Amino acid sequence: MLEICLAKGAGLEAARACLAREWGDLLIVRGLCYRLADCECLITAGFEGIAAFNTREPPVAELVAINAFLRRYGIGTALIDTLRQMLKDDFAVIRATTTNDNIDALRFYQRRGFRITGLRAGAVDEARILKPAIPLEGAYGIPIHDEIDLELRL
Repeated sequence: MLEICLAKGAGLEAARACLAREWGDLLIVRGLCYRLADCECLITAGFEGIAAFNTREPPVAELVAINAFLRRYGIGTALIDTLRQMLKDDFAVIRATTTNDNIDALRFYQRRGFRITGLRAGAVDEARILKPAIPLEGAYGIPIHDEIDLELRL
C-alpha cells in the first residue's frame, strides 16, 4: 500500500518544482490559467507520484496535473483514490482535462470512473497564444488541437 499525503513546506515546493519541469509553471485548462503555486499537491512517500489540484471552484475540484513516475505500479490510481477520499465531503466532482492526443490518459481516467463530459475543438491552439511552448504534436504522433474534459462524481 502506497503512503500518500498532502504535501507541505519543502515537500510542497519540491512537488511544484518537479511538476514545473514536466509541464511548466503555467497550466492552461479550459481557457483558465493555473499556476502551480496556487495548487495543492498530493505526493507519495517516495516521491514516485504527484497530483496537483485546485479547489477554487467548489463544488468542482480541478485535477490540474498528475504524474506517476513509475508506470503500472498503481501510483496514479492511489493518488486518485486519495484525492477522492479527501474531497468527498466538500466537493461533488473531480474534473480532469487532457488533450486529444493523450490516449493513455483517456484510458487511465475512464478505467477509474471518470466520464467524458466535454470536448473543446481548437482549445489547445488557442492556449498556445499564452503558452507557445505547448508542442504541436503529442503522443503517437497525433497533432494536438483539442481539450477533452472528464469528470468523476464523488
